[in-house]
Amino acid sequence: MRVKDVTLPGPDAADQWCELLIHTATPEVGKQWTDTGEIHEERDLKGRAEGETRTVPGHPALTRILRQHIEDEQLQPGDLLFQGETGGILAGSVVRRAWRSARKAVLPPHVFESPTGKRVYDNRHTRLTKWLNDGIPPAQVADWAGNSVPVLLATYARCVEGQLPDLKRRLEAAGDLPEQPDAG
Repeated sequence: MRVKDVTLPGPDAADQWCELLIHTATPEVGKQWTDTGEIHEERDLKGRAEGETRTVPGHPALTRILRQHIEDEQLQPGDLLFQGETGGILAGSVVRRAWRSARKAVLPPHVFESPTGKRVYDNRHTRLTKWLNDGIPPAQVADWAGNSVPVLLATYARCVEGQLPDLKRRLEAAGDLPEQPDAG
């Protein structure tokens, strides 16, 4: 992702949500699996037409982090948002080491040793589950995630919890069956 793909609101704007524009996927697949001999392979977004993009909202906390990072690193619009030592794509091994260190720093040992959040990709699962549990409509979550609604629900429907009391209140507020007139 390049700096120009991040839309940051002004520092004094009331709405501090940023937007991330996703153009392509660049998975780390290994040199032996690409036609170019490169470790990463650039692909169009899964389930989207060629050249189609996806916009994902960024929480105000992320907005603050990205604004500071761009300023600290003096990044320009065409620069990669997160760069390796030579200015290219950040190596997956670097990301995995940083993630492991961050988990170790903040998690109790028994959680750190568990599979919880072991892979960086687990953040995606956590975020999608949280959005669904927060009541974000599945169609919106699927759009942000780049999934279809059927794939999203097949994967995450069992993870949705804690909504039943609110749903019951909403159904009660909608009203009950109409009163029946006296039969007399």
